[in-house]
Amino acid sequence: MRVLIIDDEKSIRSSTSAALKAEGHQADVADSSTIALAKLQEEACDLALLDLRLGDEDGLDLLQELKRSQPNLLVVVFTAYASVPSAVAAMQKGAFDYLEKPFTPEQLRQILGRVEKQRKLETKIVELQQEIDKQNPAIDFSSEDLSMRGAIDILFRAAPTQAAMLLLGESGTGKSVFARAIHDRSDYREGPFVTVSCPSLSKELLESELFGHVKGSFTGAVRDTWGKVAAAEAGTLFLDEIGELPLDIQPKLLRLLQERQYERLGEHKPRLTNVRIIAATNKDLRVSVREGTFREDLFYRLDVISVRIPPLRDRERDLERFAHSFLGFFSKQLGRASMRLDGEALRKLKAYRWPGNLRELRNTIERGVILSNGDTITEEFLPDNPPPEVDTQVAVGSDVSLEVLEEAHIRSVLQQATSLDAAAKILGIDPATLYRKRKRLNLQ
Repeated sequence: MRVLIIDDEKSIRSSTSAALKAEGHQADVADSSTIALAKLQEEACDLALLDLRLGDEDGLDLLQELKRSQPNLLVVVFTAYASVPSAVAAMQKGAFDYLEKPFTPEQLRQILGRVEKQRKLETKIVELQQEIDKQNPAIDFSSEDLSMRGAIDILFRAAPTQAAMLLLGESGTGKSVFARAIHDRSDYREGPFVTVSCPSLSKELLESELFGHVKGSFTGAVRDTWGKVAAAEAGTLFLDEIGELPLDIQPKLLRLLQERQYERLGEHKPRLTNVRIIAATNKDLRVSVREGTFREDLFYRLDVISVRIPPLRDRERDLERFAHSFLGFFSKQLGRASMRLDGEALRKLKAYRWPGNLRELRNTIERGVILSNGDTITEEFLPDNPPPEVDTQVAVGSDVSLEVLEEAHIRSVLQQATSLDAAAKILGIDPATLYRKRKRLNLQ
């Protein structure tokens, strides 16, 4: 490893440099922040050993400068004035570890061992991410649909801010993909991206997973545990399907959003956090608020920036483009010749409603590539729309209101039409009017 030693005492610089070289590492030295930052600009380092008392300079201020200059740099803080507050402050500002002077060669070796282990872990994570990327098509955030382009524009304009964001839309529309893209475009991109699936656990386990717990706080709590909020420090916490968040936990999330504070289960010590919240749901949270299953104040706190991701069936031009993109990716991945959709398959693709959205389209194309005998995917591999559900109690002349009759007719047309524009044409109204009616009637 290449290590930069930053200390105003010549004896410390010399002895530490000798110890590092004896362990087979490269060592460079600096006695001030100016020299340290200049040397980092000349050549990157794996590790910096930083004195908290750097002459008249504050080592904590330099720590932040170092992390800004080289975000992947690991910094170990050492000082002769060790104290719990200084250790906590150093960790909060990005230090990897803390070492009290005077330290022994063995203590330094232990620190170096932990740094090397961390570097290997980071390398492994990068390799795994590359393997994952090979298994998934490249993400395309362009769109030919006006509503989708508007949603993308809002999302990416708000990404660099600290504002909470709420992603709305049906399952499979790519909300989690957009959450990750927002994180990658934010000031938190160097921090972790941590996902919590709200419907996946019971109330007690979900609360513990989110906020952590102390030993003995409930049956089975045999040790202290840090939760996902702590794991997402200086990064992004993505709350997937937040509409399923138990009502009892919602005040704690509200406090986290408003005050940046939380408490672990069984502990009464408030903890501060620097984490960005992104939430997603396929529910209509306004309806949940009216029904009393979601707190109104939490909804408005999350609704600072809210964007609805349109379903795939309303994005006909994007639909065909995504289908061809998936087709090219899976043909290459599975070693098939360049494949195509024949005319009938393409017609069926456009006519289908895609209730599972992009996720369903991806799986359909992959299955077609695997099972087709030739280089063409035929209509047999494309799904059929289910027959429209007909309410026998709703018919012309039946004992129902005009509003109920209108809703049943609009619902039936939407189920059969190939797009929103096509449905509007059948109904004899413009698409904007149909959009408002769908929203008022809570139809998808």
